[in-house]
Amino acid sequence: MKLKQGNYLLAGIGLLTVVLLYLVFWVVPPAQGLGNYVRIAFFHIPVAWVSVLAFLMSAGWGAGYLRRRDMRFDALSAASARFGLIFVVLATVSGAVFSKLTWGAYWNWDPRQTTIFVLLLIYGAYLTLRAVMPEPTRRARVSAVYALFSFLTVPFLVFIIPRLFFSLHPSPVINGSGSVAMEPVMLATLLVGLLDATLIYAWLVRKSVSGRDKEVLA
Repeated sequence: MKLKQGNYLLAGIGLLTVVLLYLVFWVVPPAQGLGNYVRIAFFHIPVAWVSVLAFLMSAGWGAGYLRRRDMRFDALSAASARFGLIFVVLATVSGAVFSKLTWGAYWNWDPRQTTIFVLLLIYGAYLTLRAVMPEPTRRARVSAVYALFSFLTVPFLVFIIPRLFFSLHPSPVINGSGSVAMEPVMLATLLVGLLDATLIYAWLVRKSVSGRDKEVLA
């Protein structure tokens, strides 16, 4: 049954990815002021979203370990943080490409680029910490505490601090009703991208934990 569930999830991801690629490259029109560069957003925003989700789940599973001392939660927390860091790297790279195309430089220490760099350092340190602690129980306990405290910085680094300073990074346009002004086809494409990236993250964590820590999760 588990194998079938995994296959269904993977099939759903494949279907969503095909739909997303079709929407991005054949349906979504060029945006005013950005032209075809707007297509990068349908990759950049979902991977950035998943990175935040992954760090949240890492902290949640870390808290689960501290409550129950179950190594299952440590394995899940570590896998989530690891893939969260990968998604941050993808968000950084896609953002740098957008920066080069629109502003002429891959990196200019824009507030969002600066805070994402700090986030990379924080979670890079998390993985380094796990690597240098061979004793499983102590590693799980320290990693859980680190994951909890690390996530406290995420809302500030991702949502708050970048908005306190001038940024070249495009901000969503808000209409009179208070909602984000976006063409329906663009909103639909973004939602498909968000769902696809979230399912990819879920499949990666599931696959990683079941493959590397099967004896822990048995």
